[in-house]
Order: sequence, then structure tokens, then C-alpha cells
Amino acid sequence: MANVELSFGPMLMGVFINMILYGVLIVQAYTYYQTYKHDAAWIRYLVLYLFIVESLNSAFDIVMMYQPLILQWGRDEAVKFFPTMFATEPAVIVAISTPIQIFFAWRIRALTKSNWVAFIICFFSVVSFAGGVWTTVMIAIIRLFSRKPELHWPALVWFLASCVSDVLITASLVISLSKRKTGFVATDDAISKIIRMTVQTGMLTAFFAIGDVVFFMTLPHTALNFIWDLSLSKLYTNCLMSTLNARAGLKEMSNVPTAANGTLCPLVGSGDRMYSRIHPA
Repeated sequence: MANVELSFGPMLMGVFINMILYGVLIVQAYTYYQTYKHDAAWIRYLVLYLFIVESLNSAFDIVMMYQPLILQWGRDEAVKFFPTMFATEPAVIVAISTPIQIFFAWRIRALTKSNWVAFIICFFSVVSFAGGVWTTVMIAIIRLFSRKPELHWPALVWFLASCVSDVLITASLVISLSKRKTGFVATDDAISKIIRMTVQTGMLTAFFAIGDVVFFMTLPHTALNFIWDLSLSKLYTNCLMSTLNARAGLKEMSNVPTAANGTLCPLVGSGDRMYSRIHPA
């Protein structure tokens, strides 16, 4: 893959999108910590963990592009080898997606009372994590752009398992929430709005994930899939943060009081993570 435009153009565009989404994430995280000061400590720590990992990801991506475009510019190794920090990308994405998926599997268990659904979601999430780590190891081993097609199987395990987990989360929540409509207009409107948001925002992340898979499989000797790949982690986290921050507005819309023992009801799309406090059924 000696063509510089096909090697680094898509990667640079992916990093641009990544950094734009990082700016959005900073605002989202600030809003969350200012608004939801009484959330459970572990949820606030989860948000902090995600923000720290995303910050590291942005720093790694900057270094990843600085190496071939500045430090090695005009030298053969710039287009011969993967940038050193490129190997961190799969590991960072699964370090973000896996805890989010497991968290929502747990919430789905609380909502549906189904151990099997939660178990299957967790299973595919863990498989996705293993595939991401496998991909990272293979990138470190093969190193050469020309050997990129050898990443086919680890990347396929990673992407497909993650997609299955996300689809199961989406389907489980949409079906469960549809069954929880009460007949009260305000509450039902809020639930319908949440379902629509789940599907719409989930489609955005699904679109990027599918684009990543399709471009990776059909154009293995180019870097075009990195337009999608380098944005995935930020899409996961921003979807989570946007829906966490939307709870207050959804609560006001439904006019449903939050009981002391209210149920935290997760509403999740493929990549989108949303939940609001609603009165227990």
C-alpha cells in the first residue's frame, strides 16, 4: 500500500472526526457532572473511566498520525509499516464497548428478568473484547501495511460479535419498553420518544460499524475503513453520554415521579446507550 493518499488520507480524516467527537464528549461529560451529582458512585466512576480512556485514545491517535506524516515523512518506513500507536486502536475500542455492553446487559436483566438474554449479550461482548485484543496483538506482530489482509479473522470476530451484542441489546429493550406502556398519554409518549431515539442514534453507530466491516473486507489493501474505525469509540461514548444527560428532559416530558425505589430502565441502541428513571411497574 504505497499510495500515501489511500494509506494516510482516510486515517487522517478518521482522526479529524475522532477529535471533533472528543470536543463534544468534553461538553457532555461536563454537563453530566454538573447535572447528575447524585447518581450512584459507580455510574459516575464509569463515566470517569470512559472519559480517561477516550482522552488516551485521542492522544494515541495524534501520535499515530504525527509519526508517519512528520517524523518519517519522505522515508520508506512511513508507508511500509503501521504507525506504532495504531495497535492501540482495537484495544481501546473494546475497552470502551465491552463495559458499556455488560452494564446494559445487567440492566436488561433487571428489566426483563431474563438471565439468558443478559448472558448471551455478555458472551458476545466478551468475544468481541477477545477479538479486539487479538487484533491488537496481530497488528503488533505483522506491522506491515502489505500484510493488512492477515487481520481478516481477528477483526471479523471483533466486529461481528460486537454487532450481535448491540443488536440484541436494541431488540431486547425495544420489545421490553413497548410492553411497558401504561395507557397514560404522557408516559407512553416519553417511552415512544425514547424508543425512537434508541433506533435513530443506534443507526448512526451501526452505520459506522458496518462501513468499517464492509470497507475492511472489500478493500483490504487500502486504509479506507479507518474513516469509520477511528471514530467508533467516540460514537459509543458520546451516545452513552447524550442519553445519560437526556434523562431530566425525558422525566419532565413524562411527568412520572421518581420513587425512592424507582427502577433505572436502560434504553439502548446499537452503540446508543440511554436510560431514564421511571416508576417501577
